[in-house]
Amino acid sequence: MKRTAKSGKIETERSQKKFSGLLINGLRRSQVITILLILIAMSAYLSIHTRTFLTSYNVFNILRAFSWIAISAFGQSMVIIGGGIDLSPGSVMALSGIVTAMLLVRGVDVIVSVIAGLILGAFTGYINGVLISKTKLPPFIATLGMMSVVRGFCYGITNGWPIRHLPRGFLFLGQTSIPILLWKVPLPVIFMIMLAIISFIFLNNTKYGYHIYAVGGNEYSASLTGINVGKIKILIYTLSGFFAAIGGILMTSRLGVAAPTAALGYELDIIAAVAIGGISLRGGEGSIWG
Repeated sequence: MKRTAKSGKIETERSQKKFSGLLINGLRRSQVITILLILIAMSAYLSIHTRTFLTSYNVFNILRAFSWIAISAFGQSMVIIGGGIDLSPGSVMALSGIVTAMLLVRGVDVIVSVIAGLILGAFTGYINGVLISKTKLPPFIATLGMMSVVRGFCYGITNGWPIRHLPRGFLFLGQTSIPILLWKVPLPVIFMIMLAIISFIFLNNTKYGYHIYAVGGNEYSASLTGINVGKIKILIYTLSGFFAAIGGILMTSRLGVAAPTAALGYELDIIAAVAIGGISLRGGEGSIWG
């Protein structure tokens, strides 16, 4: 009799968990559908009042202007799914663009300059990860401090002045469009789509992706299963810095200037993009596609 009651209780708990999971997935899907409906309604309204709104030229211009925020949001998504938050991407975007531009105006090769900017962005994220995993600083405090330090460093190395006259080989990254079928697709949009696919595959089809979800869902339980929680935290913040660096370099290439005020306040746009896209700020839930 006791065994029957116990098994019945277990079945009830399983049913409740299953229902909760279905409810959460349903809400997430409804959120994505709601966003799509709003976008469709806005597009319809603007296309009625502005004939050029739905032209391929205008649509791709909008996507290009959003691409560096989206790319940075891919890295932020991994951090938030892993149970953290990163407030430094905007500053890292500015820093990577500035360092790349400083090397370029000194005659350094484009590829070398871009790689240097990417490494610096990833290293900044790595420091965030080490501070959070080793010193147990709250992610909000650690990344808020990094945001201020990096932004101050940007002002320091430029003396507050923008860097102009960047070589054409570098401007090619942000200002070129590639003919694909009937459209000319901006290169940053192509990068955005490619990185979205890579990020999705990484999160959903690799061991590290599964570990990120596990750490974000329940850090203590993840550690009991043998997952190196500290290593995963360092990984996700390093990736966040790396993606922010890509976004910053593309933004600099598009604008043709690197400034210490670049991407100011972008961290809020990036976090908003992640949250609106359907990723839970509690961690452990969501995906790149919403």
